[in-house]
Amino acid sequence: MLNQIAGFDAGALRHPRKKTYGVKVGNITVGGGAPIVVQSMTNTDTADVERTLQQTLELAEAGSEIVRWTVNVPEAAAAVPVIKKRLLDAGCNVPIIGDFHYNGHVLLTKYPECAAALDKYRINPGNVGAGQRRDEQFSTICKVAVDQGKPVRIGVNGGSLNQELVMRKMQENTDQNLGKESEEIINDCMVLSALQSTELALESGLRNDQIIISCKTSRPRDLITVYRDLSGKTQQPLHLGLTEAGMGMKGLVWSSASLGVLLADGIGDTIRISLTPKPGGDRREEVYACCELLQALGLRSFSPSVTACPGCGRTTSTTFQELAERTQDYIREMMPTWKTQYDGVETMTLAVMGCIVNGPGESKAANIGISLPGKGDDARRQLRRTGGRVQKAPRRLRKHQVSAQDGRSGRPVNSRDSRLGQ
Repeated sequence: MLNQIAGFDAGALRHPRKKTYGVKVGNITVGGGAPIVVQSMTNTDTADVERTLQQTLELAEAGSEIVRWTVNVPEAAAAVPVIKKRLLDAGCNVPIIGDFHYNGHVLLTKYPECAAALDKYRINPGNVGAGQRRDEQFSTICKVAVDQGKPVRIGVNGGSLNQELVMRKMQENTDQNLGKESEEIINDCMVLSALQSTELALESGLRNDQIIISCKTSRPRDLITVYRDLSGKTQQPLHLGLTEAGMGMKGLVWSSASLGVLLADGIGDTIRISLTPKPGGDRREEVYACCELLQALGLRSFSPSVTACPGCGRTTSTTFQELAERTQDYIREMMPTWKTQYDGVETMTLAVMGCIVNGPGESKAANIGISLPGKGDDARRQLRRTGGRVQKAPRRLRKHQVSAQDGRSGRPVNSRDSRLGQ
């Protein structure tokens, strides 16, 4: 499992991190100057103990420091303590969040073992109830959290915003001739809902160090506007995420564009990149995306970074592409083991370059570097290893730094194990 890394690189930010309360979620601290936390969510039926257990283990091993489960029906609530015990028996102590909508006040009350097993409760103030019942049912969840000593996340969502609040603000805009656009009013309502809900949570007995806030929308510019506004009005730690980001490249680009701006502003204490997977796709992709984003901004280090050129007319073979892919896959496979064996392995750099233009320079700057000659390259004869700082690399990784075959001997160059070259 990846462990939380102490400290962060403040020099990588345009602005210093916003000071927030530190909230303890299981064995992880969110806010209070702690490193920005990576989290994810399972997409299994939580009532399916085996599948939820397996996916949670995979997400945690990939780098998710907090994992969220849907708790929507009695069967899911009953399964929570069973899965949590199996996780602990497997040596996995990743904190678990229960995601509640509509009936959280009922499930947490009727299933106290579920309430005790979870490390945090997520409440959406937009669908916890209507009218007076909204405050009552919201307070019920908060009081369970008080009794159990658990934190909560007040998760406002643009797609399920309190419509009574929205209509009131729309009417106010008309009556007072404020001239605001509808999107601006929605953004204001999201921030207002979060702040009002925080006050109600405090009135219900929760402390400031038990409350995390999020205000998610699916539009990057609105997300940036909302969080900049929210950050200036509260000291609660903030959970960042572009909700319904979409699939593949679109989801990655839109999430990175919005979260990257906010993180560079010093805003945000925990993040999730909500990618829509292909049918049967790998849920861990959203974890890898979070880790890469934080590492790109110099905020966290999770694994050795691989620099690889995009290719051009000088690189007509696929040798360097295949080598870069194998290197990345091998690093992901081995990181859970390396993290426990080699201090600082996550800060290493590797370069897999396709030609002589930038290859030698990039490779020399890396801990381990491979530079191919380019067009018409024949890896059996022309592979060049140029990395000059390999002494800090894990021994097993050093053995894998070259995977092409030596044409004279038929053996991997400088390697006893050629898994990357197979």
